[in-house]
Amino acid sequence: MLFRKQVEKRSETLSLQDEKLAKFLGIETDGISSNRMKEATYYACMRIMTDSVSKLPLKLYREIKDGKEKASGHYLYNLLKLRPNRYMSASTFWKVVEFQRNEHGHSVVAIDTNGQGRIKSLIPLNMNNVEIIYDNNSILGDESVWYVYRQGKHEYKFKDEQVLHFMGMTADGLSGISIKDYLRTIVENASYGQSYQNNFFKNGLSAKGLIVYTGDLDSAGEEKIRQRFESMSSGVKNTGRVAAMPLGFDYKSINTSMADAQFLEMNKFTMTQIANAFGVKSFQLNDMERSTHTNIEAQQKAFYVDTLQSIIEMYEQELTYKLLTTKEKANGYYFRFNVDSMLRSDIKTRFEAYAIAVEKGILTPNEVRELEERKALEGGDKLYANGNIIPITMAGEQYTKGGEVVEQERNSNTEQ
Repeated sequence: MLFRKQVEKRSETLSLQDEKLAKFLGIETDGISSNRMKEATYYACMRIMTDSVSKLPLKLYREIKDGKEKASGHYLYNLLKLRPNRYMSASTFWKVVEFQRNEHGHSVVAIDTNGQGRIKSLIPLNMNNVEIIYDNNSILGDESVWYVYRQGKHEYKFKDEQVLHFMGMTADGLSGISIKDYLRTIVENASYGQSYQNNFFKNGLSAKGLIVYTGDLDSAGEEKIRQRFESMSSGVKNTGRVAAMPLGFDYKSINTSMADAQFLEMNKFTMTQIANAFGVKSFQLNDMERSTHTNIEAQQKAFYVDTLQSIIEMYEQELTYKLLTTKEKANGYYFRFNVDSMLRSDIKTRFEAYAIAVEKGILTPNEVRELEERKALEGGDKLYANGNIIPITMAGEQYTKGGEVVEQERNSNTEQ
């Protein structure tokens, strides 16, 4: 009780429901957004973000005198590259982490270690069951952050160094801001718009109307007449057919089309708002209005620079700080995502760039082959340079020999 009074709690309470798979992944919905994941743009943006992160290979490197090398002999190399835990491949692991980071604003991963402190696995926690407690009054000896995970009747407490904490946009550095909360009204409107479109097609693209008749009917009679008319005229199967009108009845259409409702304009505006919140570019949602075959590559690079770069750096920094020992970090070990696959140009552009890098002595032939996932060849580890290039301090020396001008010797040879 004393502890509860003197610590500051930072948590997010959500009232959510959905299918079993969605619950396992942390996808749950509340009343007004029960169809949130069914809304096409939101789902597409979530898929783009999770796929973009999950397809990037994560590798452990070590800085050496001449640059860097893969630390493939380190036990964490294959753990992060192939199987962070027994249930998930590396790709699935990062999909879950990135999904929860967007859906809840942050994602927490428990670091499972053995008795010697060696890391065995990394387990993403369901963020619906995580509570973050900030001990700002130093009851536990120092100001620290605790993560409480509740599963049924069981409760697990993790110190800050026992978890990986990945955040999205944050105001305090301890908890993230959920995209779904920011987009709550926008996504709700998009869901309603999509339902309107579905009903529009379901009813045979026909507008609503009024049935005019002479006489007085009770509620049951009105409902019976309405059902009879809908069975004759509604639905795709009745499109273009002639409806029979009983004597004394008249039908007046209420002509409200999708164009009159400005549905397309509203739908495009909503799609843009949702995409902007995720940082997704319009061409990734198949909106090619301002895209051409010549600028798609530039837009892909813009997506990396504007959206993914800060996210990837956040992942890399947290992994390096939490998973490596102080000695390993001092010896130059660090984690890095390989973004070359995302930024890779067409083959002609790549090979021209490689040729320049080799000719200028920037890359060795084998380093180029490694980038193209080809095996190294004997003699390919040497740096090459153009022999016609000299330091600026030696400019003019090629014209002198032993203090005498070589030009005189050249003229003498010419006369002979």
